[in-house]
Amino acid sequence: MHYSLTDEETMIRDTARKIASDRLIPHAEALDRGEGRAQLLANLKELADQGFMALNVRAEFGGTEAGTVAFALALEELAAACASTAVTVSVTNMVGEVVQAVGDQSQKETYLPLLADGTYPAGAFCLTESGAGSDPSGMVTRARKDGDTYVLDGSKLYITSAEYAGLFVVWAVTDPSASKGKGISVFLVPADTKGVIIGKAETKMGQTGSATNTVIFDNCRIPASALMGREHDGFRTAVAELAGGRIGVAAVSLGIARAAMEAAKSYAKERRQFGQPIAEFQGLQWMIADRELDIHASRLLILDAAARKDRGEPFSREASMAKLFASEAAHRCTDTAIQIHGGAGYCRDYPVERYARDARITRIY
Repeated sequence: MHYSLTDEETMIRDTARKIASDRLIPHAEALDRGEGRAQLLANLKELADQGFMALNVRAEFGGTEAGTVAFALALEELAAACASTAVTVSVTNMVGEVVQAVGDQSQKETYLPLLADGTYPAGAFCLTESGAGSDPSGMVTRARKDGDTYVLDGSKLYITSAEYAGLFVVWAVTDPSASKGKGISVFLVPADTKGVIIGKAETKMGQTGSATNTVIFDNCRIPASALMGREHDGFRTAVAELAGGRIGVAAVSLGIARAAMEAAKSYAKERRQFGQPIAEFQGLQWMIADRELDIHASRLLILDAAARKDRGEPFSREASMAKLFASEAAHRCTDTAIQIHGGAGYCRDYPVERYARDARITRIY
């Protein structure tokens, strides 16, 4: 199988790497402390200006039209610098793709350019509820038809970027009498719609620079034109789009894993014990070799899933395998990186402590 990157994919990867180095790394620690929201938003706008918020959206709607392989490469680079920024980029791209896949022409023309150019700092994906996580078909948020409008009532949990998202893609039950998973529809809801309430921010273990909130819909009236696709057919859309989202999770996991091992190798060359750098000890070399295997295998799984998606082939199984392996590999890599640092790795003076916290959520997503 041929895995050479196109010139465009290489350019996108290299551009993401430069933005990561110049703009994300200098502020990642402050974001982790809960500071620097203005800088985060400025960085998101820069990423939008460079085309990273709509990588798989067609050019006619303001997108880059670069494909899923480019998306995965870019996310790896961004996550290696700042996972909090990378997850925002990942979810915003996911929102753009679902609008492009399911929205009508008017919805695409209205909303996709606003995501692509950064007018909306981010997009948010409102699916999870307190009683509907791994089983989203169990959601209870309602969208009641009232003339030429729908009235949304309910709440969504753990919504990435909710505080600064300009657009929400929202799933809700439109036919409560239907069998489970059959009476669900999907809607486009701008953040400034009356009745949209952003709840408390979660205090998280990792990726603390990325806002995660409850989103409440309280008698939220939206026009019938906010419906995407066919009424009562939204659950199928959710399942399809979550498959693509797993490629994003895998790429973010890989970026964190790579950053952790780069830090560990650098430290091992500098740290001396028993008269030599600890990198000279075979025990550490074995640990590093095992983790390099994890990183390489993760990348191949991700590229395979992404290339399948770009070719229009079935990719759900491959995306799921990539997500599973890469998120587990990120755990192994960050744990090994802390071990190589010894006591120093348990202190916030070194970034590997942050990488371990950032990586933990990838096995839960």
